[in-house]
Order: sequence, then C-alpha cells, then structure tokens
Amino acid sequence: MDPEEFEETMLEISRTFMPFGKYGPQNYPPSGVPIYDLPFEYLDWFQYNGGLPKGPLGELLEIVYHIKKDGSDEAFSHFRKMNGGRTRLRKKIDKPSF
Repeated sequence: MDPEEFEETMLEISRTFMPFGKYGPQNYPPSGVPIYDLPFEYLDWFQYNGGLPKGPLGELLEIVYHIKKDGSDEAFSHFRKMNGGRTRLRKKIDKPSF
C-alpha cells in the first residue's frame, strides 16, 4: 500500500462506525462505536466465527484488526484525541443512593 492509499484508508477508518451487533447504533447511539475503538477481542472473535464481513467494512475491520494485533493501537490516538478520547465501552452503572 503506497503512502497516499494508506492515508486515504486511515481517513476512512476514522469516519467509519460499527453499523451492527454488540457495538452498533442500537447499543451505542446514534452511530455505533468507531471501528478503531472496537476491542481487539471482538475483532478476533470474527476471525474464528465465520470471518469478518464482506465488502469495504470487512476490509477496514481487517486493517484495524492487524494494527491492533501488531500492538500499534497508538496509530489511532490522533482520531481519539480529535473525538474527545477513547469511546466508553462499559455502561455507566448508577451508584445506589443510601
């Protein structure tokens, strides 16, 4: 992949949200979780349970998977900084009032 193509791909990754499933808009409205914030374990699960989705989304998820697998998650730090930090994946639990 040449540098220009890599830049375009990273830009596309920065704009893509998970459109379905556990991290989709139904659980993380309004758009779902940005694919660069998906947990490695979730992406790894796809690898062993039928593979990643077909098409452009699957191609982007595969790139994110390999970046995370190689320990280069810092490649996404600029996107996170621009969006106010890492996406909160744990649901906030209200503390009981006594």
